[in-house]
Amino acid sequence: MQKILVARPIFPDVIERLKQYFDVDWNQGEVLSAQELTRRLADKDGALTAGDPVGPAVLAAAPRLRVVSNMAVGYNNFDMAAFNAANVLGTNTPDVLNESTADFGWALMMAAARRIAESEHWLRAGQWRKWTYDGFLGTDLYGSTLGVLGMGRIGQALARRAKGFNMQVIYHNRSRVAPEIEAELNAQYVSKQDLLRRADHVVLVLPYTKENHHTIGAAELAQMKPTATLTNIARGGIVDDAALVEALRTGKIAAAGLDVFEGEPNLNPALLTVPNVVLTPHIASATEATRRAMANLAADNLIAALGKGPRAGRPPNPINPEVIGKARS
Repeated sequence: MQKILVARPIFPDVIERLKQYFDVDWNQGEVLSAQELTRRLADKDGALTAGDPVGPAVLAAAPRLRVVSNMAVGYNNFDMAAFNAANVLGTNTPDVLNESTADFGWALMMAAARRIAESEHWLRAGQWRKWTYDGFLGTDLYGSTLGVLGMGRIGQALARRAKGFNMQVIYHNRSRVAPEIEAELNAQYVSKQDLLRRADHVVLVLPYTKENHHTIGAAELAQMKPTATLTNIARGGIVDDAALVEALRTGKIAAAGLDVFEGEPNLNPALLTVPNVVLTPHIASATEATRRAMANLAADNLIAALGKGPRAGRPPNPINPEVIGKARS
């Protein structure tokens, strides 16, 4: 029987599905160290991960490994050049989390704009004595300009929500979306600089790549309105967190909402010292229905890639489909 590693705790019923096809080594404890991940993959044919880094050293130490199924949309934890060189398939879980993530991005943006976390902390600290006309004045979403940096599936879901708030939508993307999508979303393509200059609320939903590292840094934050907010539901590293702290502290922008961080689960401790940022622990897709859909899709990819089940040999979401059917090298 083929052997697989499930590197993170996931729903037990998904494990039972996998046990119908495989001998399952299931990590139910803490995140595996690089050394432990390498050791436990040494005799495995496949793996299901959730952000665990897999690069050349891990692949070289696991000569039987044919597929690594990531329970996430982003796969910056995979060294895809190494995957391709070794003819190892990588898969991910797109689409099933679009709406939940867009909902959360909207909530995070509103919380930042309306100073919800900041005012709640103040209230809990026993500071509320009376109503005042200028208490915790925030910025409106209704009728404002939404800037979407990264107009993929989640970016488009955010733009659809903006219609109900009568917002003007501007976006920047690696490539312009189809005219019919622009028309449906009432979205205008602009340069990155124009987006930063014009938007009242900037939301980041672009993938993390080496080229996108610190897409938002000190220079970009300086281009934004002092009344603007920044929301990151994409990946840590897209924002220079240290530069963001300085921008928030000095009033270069009004507020921020962050669900992802550089080096997470560690984060820049200075973020904890500025009141005008809402911080959440990478939970944008965290509804039970969505996380179950992600886990099951990751299982579907793994089962099919290892030649089992009704889609044997045809995994739903291959990242590098050109290696399918090639011998492990």
